[in-house]
Amino acid sequence: MRICFPGGARYSQQLDTTSAKKFKALSQLGDLFVIGFSLDLRPRYFVEHAHFYLLPKWSLPVMRYLTMFTVGPWLVLRLIWRHGVRVLIAKSPYEGLAAAWAKVIACWFACHVVLIVESHGDFEESLFLQRRVAIATLYRFLMRAAAGFALRHADLLRAVSTSTQEQLQRWAPGKPVVRFVTWTDIEVFLEAGTHDGVRQPEIVYAGVLIPRKGVHHLIHAFHRIAPDFRAAQLVIIGRDDNPEYAAGLRATVRQLGLDGRVHFLGGVPQGELARWMGRAQVFVLPSYSEGLPRVVFEAMAAGMPVIATRVSGIPDIVQQDMTGFLVPCGDEAALIERLRWVLAHPAEANSLGQRARDFARTFFQPRSTWTTIGGS
Repeated sequence: MRICFPGGARYSQQLDTTSAKKFKALSQLGDLFVIGFSLDLRPRYFVEHAHFYLLPKWSLPVMRYLTMFTVGPWLVLRLIWRHGVRVLIAKSPYEGLAAAWAKVIACWFACHVVLIVESHGDFEESLFLQRRVAIATLYRFLMRAAAGFALRHADLLRAVSTSTQEQLQRWAPGKPVVRFVTWTDIEVFLEAGTHDGVRQPEIVYAGVLIPRKGVHHLIHAFHRIAPDFRAAQLVIIGRDDNPEYAAGLRATVRQLGLDGRVHFLGGVPQGELARWMGRAQVFVLPSYSEGLPRVVFEAMAAGMPVIATRVSGIPDIVQQDMTGFLVPCGDEAALIERLRWVLAHPAEANSLGQRARDFARTFFQPRSTWTTIGGS
């Protein structure tokens, strides 16, 4: 089988450890072809468990979309005709537009191709929670048209959570939906959670720095509890996907006098993230919208209790008062209350973390994490 993955993901040459492990596992399915973006303006082609065709990463998101929508279909068609690709797997309905166009054109020439469109989050609203969008009404119209075209031409849909499954079923009623979680290198996090040492009074956030993640609420909540927990530290891990927002977070830290207690680490490799999660007291994800965030079950696998917002697929995996706590979006008072409890009750918090780790270990047993709805 020859499979193409067109999408907006960014890859380095050579692959990072986690991506290499993922594509090595996937290569058992057959020959893999990946269309994505490089980490700079230089297009690249290389082979590492898959054939990677990387487009230049323009600084403006709209330029990346235009590149994928104009160059992407022809690159997919080339793989169909020259290399015999017959399965296309797009990571979102928008990225599915390029694959859908390629499928339509291939069908004109009696070449049958199967298209699978995935959804990893709320594809209707999440973009508008990430950054300011000029001419938002027009942008929303174009996005809906692109998503609708891709979903109409899809043969199979894949969701990662209950909420993404329900959204796909609203958009494409009657189409088969397969649900299973995003792949992750879970072993490194399970191993990080094996130590029996005392956890540090550290609060960890991991994820890109964009408004949708609600990191500003976490900083304000930490400011309120910091005087009562002098040893507590806030560790913010993730790249600046919205430079204006990230700069605002750092300015807030300075204005609140939290220099030396709030640490911005930027993006880190999975192994380093696992080490932070293996030593810290609690993981917090104060998002406004998610799919089924991989970072939550990574934290759980590392033995951390989770405080997260009650949105999207998060309630699928975080059990209230059993493996962590769910709070309303933007409710800093609720977040403060839960942070105080965790830091004031480290033994009980560790018990929550161990239950979270047991859940994650069971949850990731082979074939235990997917469900087929309406067909196969």
